[in-house]
Amino acid sequence: MPWYGWLFMALALGSIVGSLLLLRDNAGSNRVSPETIAKVKAREAQLKREDAENDAR
Repeated sequence: MPWYGWLFMALALGSIVGSLLLLRDNAGSNRVSPETIAKVKAREAQLKREDAENDAR
């Protein structure tokens, strides 16, 4: 394989490894506010009630 083939493979591998390292570093940085969590839980409870009403019919 010519030298530029090895260079291309090294760049591709470096890009993959670099992307995985960035993903790992940023994995825990998505903080959700308590208000948003409360809204999501309220909506989930509402959907469960509606689903139970539809199942009862």
